[in-house]
Amino acid sequence: MLDQEKVFKTLASNGVLFFAGVPDSYLNGFCNYALKNCGSRNIIAANEGNAVAIAAGHYFATREIPLVYMQNSGEGNTVNPLASLVDGSVYAVPMLLLIGWRGQGDTEPNHPQHKLQGEITAKLLEIMHIPYAVLEDSDEKFESTVENAVKYCRENRRPYGLIAPKGVMAAADKPNNTDDTYPMSREEAIELILDNMPDDTVYSATTGRATRELFFLREKRGESKSHDFLNVGSMGHASSVAMGIALERPDRRVVALDGDSAAIMHLGAMTTVSKLDLPNFLHIVLNNGAHESVGGQPSAGHLIDFTAIAEACGYKTVGRPVTTPEELTDAIKRLSGCGKAAFIDCRIHKGLSRKLPPIVFDHRKAIDDLIDDLNKDQ
Repeated sequence: MLDQEKVFKTLASNGVLFFAGVPDSYLNGFCNYALKNCGSRNIIAANEGNAVAIAAGHYFATREIPLVYMQNSGEGNTVNPLASLVDGSVYAVPMLLLIGWRGQGDTEPNHPQHKLQGEITAKLLEIMHIPYAVLEDSDEKFESTVENAVKYCRENRRPYGLIAPKGVMAAADKPNNTDDTYPMSREEAIELILDNMPDDTVYSATTGRATRELFFLREKRGESKSHDFLNVGSMGHASSVAMGIALERPDRRVVALDGDSAAIMHLGAMTTVSKLDLPNFLHIVLNNGAHESVGGQPSAGHLIDFTAIAEACGYKTVGRPVTTPEELTDAIKRLSGCGKAAFIDCRIHKGLSRKLPPIVFDHRKAIDDLIDDLNKDQ
């Protein structure tokens, strides 16, 4: 991994002092250094497109070149502002784009959600006429690469991409950061939900730890996985998948096991409930206030009132977050049969309750099993 102190000194010497983005495990060395040392000049945004817009505003106000960081899965969120706000034919905003390169070559054979994204990471930049460099684990080369990138940005008032393969901006292992803010772990909360919902409930679990913990809880409990949708990619869309299922199968209970960072990323999805009759839909945000699966950087999850947002969008709630097993159980029982889509902000602490291996499964078989389960009575 590059020496992150030298990375930030190099950026500073080239006038890059402002950072915005969404944390990524391939960039966790960079993200954690920025979190520790950059204060309000490091903005963890709701999604990558928001980060590009924030960076544009920073440039307009200061003429300083900003840096936007992201996992390559977030490139899609940036296409609109890069093409219609930042582009040289529009407002011509120079910025560095630091992109973690998941799915490069055959580096992640057990994670097909990264395969296509890995193939098109550089191509998306090329389509948008954004030049780029692939970073190497060399402090000296990093200095010259940044100098050339910033020079291009200044002279052309256009973005420049810095693509970071595995190991360049992150250590090999991520720590299991824990706290005791709330008594429940995410795994404990998920198991409690399983215990208090009908056996044929359909679950849509958000990307990251929730999918992994649901997967291994099913194995631990000796239960079928055929009722589960594991949203291993497409962060922020698990609740929308759940809505689509709930709309077509009103006879089945459908639960979205969401994360706070994922819900925030596409918060507008919650407003769709206001237009739909979904009494069988329960949306639960497992809220630890962190981007846990990529390094534990803070989200806005513990700073905002998810319950008030949900009520304003048309959900039925219990009026406040739940923080204990007893409160979660009571909320599930009170909201069952309430006649409306329901929502629970379940506050949990950071960290894994037990060490779990990566999920290895046949994605096509898993989704076909769920499709068969949802259509067996049709």
